[in-house]
Amino acid sequence: MSPVLAGILQLLALVVALGLSYRPLGDHMAKVYSSEKHYKPEKWIYKAIGTNPSVEMRWPAYLRGVLAFSAVSVLFLYLLQRVQGSLPGSLGFVSIDPDQAFNTAASFVANTNWQSYYGEQAMGHVVQTGGLAVQNFVSAAVGVAVAVALVRGFARSRTGELGNFWADLVRGVVRILLPISVIGALVLVACGAIQNFSGIHEVGQFTGGTQQWNGGAVASQEVIKELGTNGGGYFNANSAHPFENPNGLSNLFEIYLILVIPFALTRTFGRMVGSLKQGYAILATMVTIWLVFTGLMLWTEFAGRGPAFELAGGAMEGKETRFGIAASAIFSVATTLTSTGAVNSFHSSNTGFGGGINLLGMQLGEIAPGGVGSGLYGMLIMAIIAVFLAGLMVGRTPEYLGKKIGTREIKFAACYILVTPALVLCFTAASFVLDTPANSMTNSGAHGFSEILYAYTSGANNNGSAFAGLNADTQWFNSTIGIAMLLGRFLPMVFVLALAGSLAEQTPVPETEGTLRTEKPLFTGLLVGTIMIVTGLTYFPALALGPLAEGLAA
Repeated sequence: MSPVLAGILQLLALVVALGLSYRPLGDHMAKVYSSEKHYKPEKWIYKAIGTNPSVEMRWPAYLRGVLAFSAVSVLFLYLLQRVQGSLPGSLGFVSIDPDQAFNTAASFVANTNWQSYYGEQAMGHVVQTGGLAVQNFVSAAVGVAVAVALVRGFARSRTGELGNFWADLVRGVVRILLPISVIGALVLVACGAIQNFSGIHEVGQFTGGTQQWNGGAVASQEVIKELGTNGGGYFNANSAHPFENPNGLSNLFEIYLILVIPFALTRTFGRMVGSLKQGYAILATMVTIWLVFTGLMLWTEFAGRGPAFELAGGAMEGKETRFGIAASAIFSVATTLTSTGAVNSFHSSNTGFGGGINLLGMQLGEIAPGGVGSGLYGMLIMAIIAVFLAGLMVGRTPEYLGKKIGTREIKFAACYILVTPALVLCFTAASFVLDTPANSMTNSGAHGFSEILYAYTSGANNNGSAFAGLNADTQWFNSTIGIAMLLGRFLPMVFVLALAGSLAEQTPVPETEGTLRTEKPLFTGLLVGTIMIVTGLTYFPALALGPLAEGLAA
């Protein structure tokens, strides 16, 4: 079987698996966030944190809950790393330096999971399981909670109440992420992923000598790392490591985990607003972009120019021979079109155009299908921009799902889409004014520029993957990328929740013959075009200096 055909079959199998999961998972999540019932374990948690889950919150109170919980999480994870050397199960590893501890705490709380350290050489069992794995669950649940709050803003009227953040957070973990993770961990263990708390072992090498390897609760952390679109690997090689991703079957399963909740949330959206067709329109937009990006990545990686590429059958540098070009290309698009950051190949080794595809996927805002929760609310923001543009073209006040998109709403949407580009481009520019980049880059020219641009794009968009040719473990990069991750995560949430509150207060507008039908293919095409134009106008100059210049020079 040819590698190209094998890649097509893997993609088809993935589409079928996602299609079979779409309806039951989407409906289940809609029931979870619409239910008024509280399970007994959930009541224990509410009692422990001293909250009443039945009290509805307006958007400022909901936002305060998001920010307070996240701030405490950053502090807890930072302190846990700083005292690691005194903890049991530290495997002899010392405490993490302050700048790196801040970067890692910000990274995992922001659902970014950017790692400027070697996991197997820095983090003990307590930090990995009690710190990083816990944040994989709760940071994902925070993202879904904010998305659900925005959906309620569309679904409700004449009220500013968006639900209860603490109830949404707990339900997301207890009723959705934990059950799927338990099943997923068993699947990964069956595939060959490790799950233990063993110490460090001396392992013999074929070429002589020994190498040290430590065990860990890898399968359980791997599943939530992918399911929650987190991406932080137990080992430095991430999902290219055989302990995390043993074979082709586990690789396909991990891609499925990355995509399943973001895609299914479009059905949850349709259910909660009372129109499944609206959810299908958002789904069609996501699927169109995802398939186009995947197809382009497969093409550019198989068609790499040069004698080495031709002998290998494509761009095999930096890719695991266990997976090959196709599985690596599908994986890389899945991670950069979501806020995952997991890698099973070195993105820095992609062709120039392949690296550009990964960069553009993040710069779209990771909305196809995007991160858990963040992908849905990001796409809904772009839908608001699209109906606003349509309204300008026909001279009509824009409406979406029966809500008028007025001056206030469009300001919130505009602020949302400007935050991340401002962080990415400003920090990238600042880095080239200083000496730090020159000392950190292993490549010069267009590829070196792409490394810096990729790092801040990954951080500010809460992705977490890297080009791998950049030494980001410096005070400058640890601090600035940490700031970019926090601002890139929580500033957009401010505008999302403010927009949700504004929409929830409105009185629904009756549909007329002049109303734009946002469930039709025409709107899907308009939405895809809006996304590409907005991103293209924002990032094209930077992309032209990096991956486009490198690709054209190849």
